[in-house]
Amino acid sequence: MKPRAIEAPGSHYEYNDVRINRLSLSLLSLYKQQLPEVFRDEVMNPIGASSSWKWVPYTNAYVNIDGKRMASVAGGTRWGGGMWISTYDMARFGLLWLRGGTWGDRQIVPPAYVKMATTASAHGPDYGLLWWLNTTGKWAGSPRIAFEAQGQGGNVIHVDPTHDLVVVWRWSAESQEGFRRIVASINAPGSTGTGR
Repeated sequence: MKPRAIEAPGSHYEYNDVRINRLSLSLLSLYKQQLPEVFRDEVMNPIGASSSWKWVPYTNAYVNIDGKRMASVAGGTRWGGGMWISTYDMARFGLLWLRGGTWGDRQIVPPAYVKMATTASAHGPDYGLLWWLNTTGKWAGSPRIAFEAQGQGGNVIHVDPTHDLVVVWRWSAESQEGFRRIVASINAPGSTGTGR
């Protein structure tokens, strides 16, 4: 692989795990607390997630923060690190985003961040902030405002605000055809037209 030119911040987009790992390290420095603990306390517990999920660091991803050895967790699940999570918990997380960051009467994720994260950038027309977007219409049958978290091995959280729908698809590269069929069944004559 040839080295590429270093681009000015905000002028270039390239999908890779480095940016996620850098974000994790930056957040660890900001919070000065293990990110899995922050995620558990601020997001997963308030949405009623199980206790079975785990966010695993790579064995060589430890740093010193204020004299304390802490893991800087990875974004991807390659090489044994990353988020390990059940379908149930993925669905609850997707529902949080479908509801604009609100769970019951509690605002978990600020609405401005939800909007920013699900809006395409000039340099990544199908990518927001950690969410893949259907802004270009590449997912046939899904509305252009649909967005997804796409994990290693074909694990997907598909969020479709038009149909009030969250679908979790596990371990398959055929998710888009599945989502197309689900939306088609919702839109079929005689359907109630809701995704619940």
